[in-house]
Amino acid sequence: MDYESPREIMDEIARLTPIYGGISYQRLENFGLQWPCPTPDHPGTPYLHKGSFSRGLGKFSPASYKTPAELPDVDYPFILTTGRISFHFHTGTMTRKDWALDREYPKGYAEVNSEDAKELGLRNGQTAKVISRRGEISLPIRSTETIRKGVVFIPFHFAEAAANKLTAANVDPVAKIPEYKVCAVRLEKG
Repeated sequence: MDYESPREIMDEIARLTPIYGGISYQRLENFGLQWPCPTPDHPGTPYLHKGSFSRGLGKFSPASYKTPAELPDVDYPFILTTGRISFHFHTGTMTRKDWALDREYPKGYAEVNSEDAKELGLRNGQTAKVISRRGEISLPIRSTETIRKGVVFIPFHFAEAAANKLTAANVDPVAKIPEYKVCAVRLEKG
């Protein structure tokens, strides 16, 4: 594939993909054009599925509940869930380089229900170990009422407190993705 210009690439896309059939580099240079645009004289589509959906109404299929592969027990009495915080994106490789974003959340933490923290003798800001069957990480505790008793939340943006060191690699049989959002852990003073 030897292309001389972006125009040639757009021409190939228009030839091979019907919804782009009416889009040319020249039309794009003159004014904005939205797809689908199937023919050269088509004005473009202000929004997708105007009037109706191409294959009728969407089909919803409820997923059956599947019990997580690993649940809390005597040795690992808490459920760990990982997730995002609004100031960082994915692993934080870009957002953590921005001082304005990073100053809000400069390091990882474990959010723990206030009652759980008190029962374990953990204070807000104190370093604790979060331990699973696969590993452990140390990070400060954030004691809060906003998380349910028995649950620990760790944001996954921080390489130095890599939450996925703790998670299980069990694969969902339908989605074929690892079960990173729930595993059993315990907390210990760090």
